[in-house]
Amino acid sequence: MPTLGRTLMVVAWPAFLAACLLEMLVFAVVDPLDLRWGGQLLGWSRPDVYTAAFFVFWVAASAGCALSSFLRDARTELTPEPEPD
Repeated sequence: MPTLGRTLMVVAWPAFLAACLLEMLVFAVVDPLDLRWGGQLLGWSRPDVYTAAFFVFWVAASAGCALSSFLRDARTELTPEPEPD
């Protein structure tokens, strides 16, 4: 059974890379200074929007990676290992 640290890295590292990719793709198209919330300009600086968006992307990607890891581990636990002869 993997240790907690290894599991966290298996989840966090791909999620970090996915968040980086999403950050580049989204902000290649969207100007952070044009973002609106409730019909009004957000009023945050570009670095503030980049930082907040990165962490939102990272949390969302982490949830997906954690679910995948959980489902993989659950399948392994449900599948019996063949008995040696």
